[in-house]
Parts: sequence; C-alpha cells; structure tokens
Amino acid sequence: MRLGVSRKLLSRVKTTEQGITVNGERVYTNDRLKEGDILEVRMEQEQSEDILPQPLPLDIVYEDRDLLIVNKPPGIVVHPTHGHYTGTIANAAVYHWREQGERVRFRPVHRLDEDTSGLVAIAKNPYIHQQLSEQLQAGEVEKRYWAYVYGAPKIVNGTVDEPIDRDTDNPHVRVVRPDGYPSVTHYGTEMIFGEGLAAKVSLKLETGRTHQIRVHMKHIGCPLIGDKLYGFAGEEETDEGIKPVTKAGGSATLEAAVQRQALHAAILAFTHPITRERMRFEAALPQDLQDLENELRKL
Repeated sequence: MRLGVSRKLLSRVKTTEQGITVNGERVYTNDRLKEGDILEVRMEQEQSEDILPQPLPLDIVYEDRDLLIVNKPPGIVVHPTHGHYTGTIANAAVYHWREQGERVRFRPVHRLDEDTSGLVAIAKNPYIHQQLSEQLQAGEVEKRYWAYVYGAPKIVNGTVDEPIDRDTDNPHVRVVRPDGYPSVTHYGTEMIFGEGLAAKVSLKLETGRTHQIRVHMKHIGCPLIGDKLYGFAGEEETDEGIKPVTKAGGSATLEAAVQRQALHAAILAFTHPITRERMRFEAALPQDLQDLENELRKL
C-alpha cells in the first residue's frame, strides 16, 4: 500500500508518539497489513510561532480541516517578508485559526504578487502541502487569470514558451533568457479596446515562475496595464511615469485608472488530497479592474 508520503514527512511521522498505528497499536513502516486492518498516520499539530496574529479582513472562499482558500485583495502580501512583517494574509489566517481554536501552521501552496488579486490555496498540514505541491509540479492544478494589457496580441490565441530567469543586472527582475527555466503561458484574447490600444486576455499557466505572466506578456509586446516594474513596451518611460495611451480626438491615462498591475487570479482547480474530489473555485473580478474595463470600453 502506498500512502504518497514523502521521505522527509515520513521521517517526522516516525518520531511522533503513536505516529503510525494499525488497529490502535504502534507499528513499523515495514510491517505488513492484512485485509480489514485500520491504518492511522498522525502528525503533531503545529502553529506559526513567528507570525503575529492580526484581526484583518480575510475573504474566505472555502475552508475545511485540511485546506483554506482565500480571495486575496491587491496590495496585500501573502507571507511576511523583509519589510512586510504584518498586514499579510498569513497574519490574518493565523488570527482566524486562533479564534477558531485551531493549531495550524501557515503553509501557502503557491503565492501571488503583492499587487495581484485572486485565489490562494493554503495547506493546513504538511501532508496536504506536499500533495498539492506535487500536483502543481505535475501540472494537475489549473490556474487561470484575467489580465488587461497594452496593445493586442498579434496572435489572438497562443502560447508563450520562453525560459525565464533573473536579470543579471537586477536580481529582483525576471527576463526571458535562453539559459532560463522552462516557462509556458497559454493565453486567449477575450476583448480588444480602442482598435488595438488595449486588450483583455485570459491566461493559463503551465509552469509557475516568479512574475511569469508579466514577463511573458511584456515579451510579446503587451505588458500589463499598471505594471510599474516591467514598464510599457513600445513607449518611452519618463520620470513622470509611463506615457498615456492616446487616440484621435482625445486621450486616456490608463495608469491612473488602476493603481496596480491589472492581473487577477480568477480560477483555481485541483484534486483534494483527502477526498480525491476535483475542486474548482472562482473569484469574481475585483472592483478596480471592473472600473478599468469600463474605462477601456470608452477608447
């Protein structure tokens, strides 16, 4: 019988009192099972001692004893980092669990950039984290995004298959480079505004590199509206910022219409590691991107 438990996790379970039992009796991993035996694997409950619980808003889409799915607003960091020790999704989740009387360590299965909104999956124990991480690596987790970009893709529906790695001159920036890590983004053009001045695109990730969507869309000449890090392809950047999109008879400063990169993680689907049920979650487009689309329709 295969439990699907990693060696690292299994070593932790083996050191836990009553970690592995059959019919209530502690056993070794090489013991054989008989039909009708009840096998139980126990892990110590953990909690994030280094994360300050904070009573912050937390948009919970789904929660059970194993998983927490939240809809992250823009401008919020998922996990505390240097310069962001408080005010994160982690701080809010740890407070939520404390109020529920749960001892849980914060384990995000994946992350979103600070200014990207949408769905984030959080595992509530190491086994769930391991199982969902393996699904991610195997391409079995579906992640779909909405984005608003400058220009319109020359190929309406396509795939960007270009390796990504750090910029040698700026380690905080990712770029397409031949010696980078394999990175694949599938996209579809949903709407075109102002005769090609901007577009709404849907995106599906086959890999999950840092800034992948932002880098790939810039690479094909359609950077995300509001993206301060990767700029606006095809127009000169100035000290005052990115030039506004213009058209005959007027202009529209789309940078002022949205205060962050116009990217939203709208759909998340995976197989629940315990129930084996295929689960699918969807987060509606947030208000700031709805407002941006309304402005784009005026172009």
